[in-house]
Amino acid sequence: VAADEGILHASGSGVPPVTKDYCIIYNSNWVTLPKTLDNATFRPLENLTSTVLCSSSEVPSGLMKDKAVVVMRGNCTFLEKARIAQSLGAKMLLIASKSRLSAIADNKTDFEDVTLPIALIRYNDIVDMQLVLGNEVNVTLYSPPLPEFDYSMVVIFLIAVFTVALGGYWSGVAELENLKAVASPGERETRRKKEENVTFTPVTVILFVVICCVMLVLLYFFYKWLVYVIISVFCLASAMSLYNCLAALIGEIPIGQCRVTCFNKTIEVRLIFLAGFCIAAAVVWAVFRNEDRWAWILQDILGVAFCLNFIKTLKMPNFKSCVILLGLLLLYDVFFVFITPFITKNGASIMVEVAAGPFGNSEKLPVVIRVPRLEHSASTLCDLPFSLLGFGDIIVPGLLVAYCRRFDVQTRSSSVYYISCTIAYAVGMVLTFVVLALMKMGQPALLYLVPCTLITSSLVAWRRKEMKKFWKGSSYQVGWMP
Repeated sequence: VAADEGILHASGSGVPPVTKDYCIIYNSNWVTLPKTLDNATFRPLENLTSTVLCSSSEVPSGLMKDKAVVVMRGNCTFLEKARIAQSLGAKMLLIASKSRLSAIADNKTDFEDVTLPIALIRYNDIVDMQLVLGNEVNVTLYSPPLPEFDYSMVVIFLIAVFTVALGGYWSGVAELENLKAVASPGERETRRKKEENVTFTPVTVILFVVICCVMLVLLYFFYKWLVYVIISVFCLASAMSLYNCLAALIGEIPIGQCRVTCFNKTIEVRLIFLAGFCIAAAVVWAVFRNEDRWAWILQDILGVAFCLNFIKTLKMPNFKSCVILLGLLLLYDVFFVFITPFITKNGASIMVEVAAGPFGNSEKLPVVIRVPRLEHSASTLCDLPFSLLGFGDIIVPGLLVAYCRRFDVQTRSSSVYYISCTIAYAVGMVLTFVVLALMKMGQPALLYLVPCTLITSSLVAWRRKEMKKFWKGSSYQVGWMP
């Protein structure tokens, strides 16, 4: 919401009084709210959401005297409502909106004779206030300053770096197993053919980016239908990914390996139970996905498994393909965050709108790592109760880290490429958070992650005089031995 965000602090009449905070939107050019509750003045709330207050005759005389009044939005301007409320003795005007909260904007000079605070509040919050606090409620408004840094970013940072590092390492383990399994040129060729469907070539890279662009635009215009398609795909893909991740761990445990035969195929019993567990986890998340208190934990677990499996499965054949993929997705990220506001009618970026759910849609795309904000602020109550990091900001640089790890394995370079690229990713994440804290607005993380990882990998290859081999990719050696 491109507006001034504040907090309505409501207190019930019980002993001890039950309190709860709600999001409000106000215009700081019209009124200055206190920064803390200590300096705020409480008013009894009069619920008049049965009227829009476009005429003083709608309200009995004396009902508003020295009270905070909440009325419905519509039919007349904020200025008309404010003047009527002020003339009837109200000390605070809340305007309830059933649609998404938007900026309160008007000619400042028209409001010079209006002295009472005016704020927008969600109608659903008024209903919740009555259910939780009762009919006798005292309210006040204040607007605490935004915290310079939220510690949820530390959790996001650890999750992202852990996922990228583990995904790259897992890809290297798979590469080492491939090299050990290849015993002859004929078998090596067969192995290559089996893996062609999971290898990104420059052509498939370009096609992938085009599909991303088309899908994002379609989501912007047809969000309320396509969001359920994305949720369904996420459930299926994350369940399979979680199974692959856990199956790799279970495979290292030498106990409980009893097998059953079904349709001429032999399978371990423990893997059958594992498959049921992974499916159940995805179903539970799908059913309770809007339960903010704990569903984010399950979403993050499924999301990390999805990213790990993606990084391990999809292989970049050479550094050239990595440069094309990361470069194009960097342009994609910047365009849809910074350029599209000049194109859209409401002046919002397509990327931000889709991430938040266009036009106030309550369903959110499950393609992000979510961690609840730990610092209390108005943003926590309004539109940003979670710190977010898109899967793409993990997967895209993760594919480069995985290529570096596989190149280390192929050339026996003691993990120098893998370690330096992982450190570069961590530095890029820190840089992203620093810019985010300074600019107070969402950032395309790839704008910082892509240069850090690409430049670092290039410098390592140049310093080791392996740029040509690194650029074209190192093919399997016929005489390779562990």
